[in-house]
Amino acid sequence: MSDDEGYEAGFPDEEEDEPTLDFDEENLDVDEREDETEEREEEVDWLMQRDEENQIMEPIGKAKETTQKRITTRFLTKYERAKILGTRALQISLGAPVMVDLEGETDPLEIAQKELRERKIPITIRRYLPDGTFEDWNVDELLE
Repeated sequence: MSDDEGYEAGFPDEEEDEPTLDFDEENLDVDEREDETEEREEEVDWLMQRDEENQIMEPIGKAKETTQKRITTRFLTKYERAKILGTRALQISLGAPVMVDLEGETDPLEIAQKELRERKIPITIRRYLPDGTFEDWNVDELLE
């Protein structure tokens, strides 16, 4: 038994008349352009509003003040240490100049650890504070 057994109507003819619409083609283009322009303006307004809401305003001149009077501790956290070593090892593996004497080391991570021990890593840590300001610490200023 097939699924279409007993169905004799078949498919509808494709030549059936479809309703036609009468319109002025010249004015249609102008109306469509106006609609598109309005939609674009609304989209741009929405994007600008969203960016303004998500934008974090950092006070101008606060960075210099925080370098003189610091709030955070001088201790390097284990997370900062991991990020510093990973970043510096990547830089070394990509051909950055090494800041310490190599004594047979070829592993970029070992070289980065040696640079950290000797406090010669050219990286600055930026610590953000809850009020939106930040403190910049050089690695040689931090204690392990």
